[in-house]
Amino acid sequence: MELSESVQRGLQALADASSFDQSSFQALIDASHRSLLSSHGDPAVLDHPELKQIDQILLKQVHTAATTFILEAVKQNADKSTISSSLEELTFSAEKIEIFYSIYQKHKKELEHLLTSIGRRPAQINDISWRLQYHMKNGQVDKVNEPFYSISLNSEKDGCSEDINFTCTMEQLQDLVGKLKDAAKSVEKASQM
Repeated sequence: MELSESVQRGLQALADASSFDQSSFQALIDASHRSLLSSHGDPAVLDHPELKQIDQILLKQVHTAATTFILEAVKQNADKSTISSSLEELTFSAEKIEIFYSIYQKHKKELEHLLTSIGRRPAQINDISWRLQYHMKNGQVDKVNEPFYSISLNSEKDGCSEDINFTCTMEQLQDLVGKLKDAAKSVEKASQM
């Protein structure tokens, strides 16, 4: 796995037996997993008796590195050999690797579910409806007689339906249609490559 320098330094500090013995290591890895799964970001997640004697700045750096590594492992669907080799490169002992992996396995499914629920996919347009309307007059001028279009896009994201409504002039609608045609051509070209 490719990790930034700061994450590597944090993980190397976590591997250091003089800073983290087996019980404090296990407490930190468990706290890191729990903090990722906590829906409200519990600030007391690091308030564990095993972690009290550790410098708070070091503890936060190591916690950040551990959570980053965990998320990267879940994102890549890393198996035991991948995790082991990555942690061995960072001077983790075999015991600490085993502790890490057992806690990781215990929470992996929940973390996968969490990552899939985040997603970056935009809403999908399912339907469109439009209607031509006229402004007959307004408060300042007696007669306006301008046509405009009321557009309603029915979209869906994560199973929730939502309507997006807007109005536009004929020129604005022609501009929108032209841009949509350009986008459709780009998608068609990309799919042929």
